[in-house]
Amino acid sequence: MSYFSDVERDLVVAGRTELADGVVALDLVSHNGRDLPAWTPGSHVDVIFPALTDAEPLERQYSLCGDRGDRGSWRVAVLREGDGRGGSLRLHDTVAVGDRLRVRGPRNHFPFDPVSGTTYRFVAGGIGITPLTSMVAAADAAGVEWTLDYAGRSRSAMAFAHDLVSRHPSRVRLHAADEGSRLDAAALARESGGDTVIYACGPARLLEALEGAFADAGDDVLHVERFEAKEYGDPVWSDAFDVELALTGSVVTVSPGVSVLDAIREQSPETTVLSSCRRGTCGTCEAPVLEGEVEHRDSILTPVEREESAVMMVCVSRAACPRIVLDL
Repeated sequence: MSYFSDVERDLVVAGRTELADGVVALDLVSHNGRDLPAWTPGSHVDVIFPALTDAEPLERQYSLCGDRGDRGSWRVAVLREGDGRGGSLRLHDTVAVGDRLRVRGPRNHFPFDPVSGTTYRFVAGGIGITPLTSMVAAADAAGVEWTLDYAGRSRSAMAFAHDLVSRHPSRVRLHAADEGSRLDAAALARESGGDTVIYACGPARLLEALEGAFADAGDDVLHVERFEAKEYGDPVWSDAFDVELALTGSVVTVSPGVSVLDAIREQSPETTVLSSCRRGTCGTCEAPVLEGEVEHRDSILTPVEREESAVMMVCVSRAACPRIVLDL
């Protein structure tokens, strides 16, 4: 079960550290010195940037990667992406120690709770290491068997690599491309025993390779978090459909090419629906489903959660029938 909070707070940037080439860590604290909420391995927060124009504020998600025992601060690590959507550039180029950032969360759609007797393999690609750092710490503290395979273009670009290898030399394997080392998903699958569970985060090509390698494994074997949205074809229900909002009784009509989120905001503006990524990768717009069939087009829900269809991400997912009912 995911854990999330929709509470927003202004936090102060208390520290800024260059972790690797193009990766900066920001340490965030309360402006009044109070403890911050506890968080679980795999959690992320939404950073909300003021709008530069008349557009909506810019929101981006960053995994918490600090010490969970330190209730005084949260740490995020951000890769500078010149061809990204603008959030990382603003954090790298304009945010300094002493500045305030509006933050929502924590939220967790990638939970990890180590179980005795289970062996865990963590697989990271590039900045995908960030949610896995807290999982590694939790696995180590729990005394379970674990290993980490961490791939990147070079050691100098791999945040946390030196610290992880120093602390766990027999458990951490680095795959630096400029050294000729590549992570082989098929070999990793062959090495994994029947009691092994995989947690992975990284670029789409890495996750797709792992999904192919573990295609015959059970639904509980491979757990992934995506920073990039999955690609889908045309919707299975190509016509317009209705969405009943159970809390108000309002009925919203969603036309082809229009998201459920946008239809609700346009036709029922009194209904509050939070959103952030608009790509189905963050979970901010999760809405409970009471009735109807849903075509899940997000990059978050597990196969079991899709089958249960208890929730949907209204920024990308759609009805697979003429009418659905949401608990909004």
